[in-house]
Amino acid sequence: MNRKEKIEQERELIGTDKSPYKGTRGGYRAGGGRKKGSRDQVSIKSLLETIDAQTGGRDYEELLVEDFIRSRNEGDRQTTLKYHNLILNKVMSTLAKIEVTDSADAIAAKKAAFAAALSKLTGVNADDSAL
Repeated sequence: MNRKEKIEQERELIGTDKSPYKGTRGGYRAGGGRKKGSRDQVSIKSLLETIDAQTGGRDYEELLVEDFIRSRNEGDRQTTLKYHNLILNKVMSTLAKIEVTDSADAIAAKKAAFAAALSKLTGVNADDSAL
């Protein structure tokens, strides 16, 4: 039985006691779901255009900062914490960079430790393998 035949058979069983889609929640519903070619309810473009129109063309970042300061001044701890999380998660991740540099002595020590660990695992002495 090919895939199309299987789907047809399952469609015929929908609504009967032998339906593979039993239950009162979820599952297949004839005609359910979004139609092909439909769009999201709210698009990012339309959302930003609406914000732009209602705020007189002010930058979104400027509005975020203004709202953050207002929530701090009003003592709204919940909203202030949400802004802090937003800033820490989005802004700080691009600013925080860690640069690790090792001295020549540190690199030599790491090489010796790695060679010792490798020889312990394999049972071959690092000095013997160079021959």
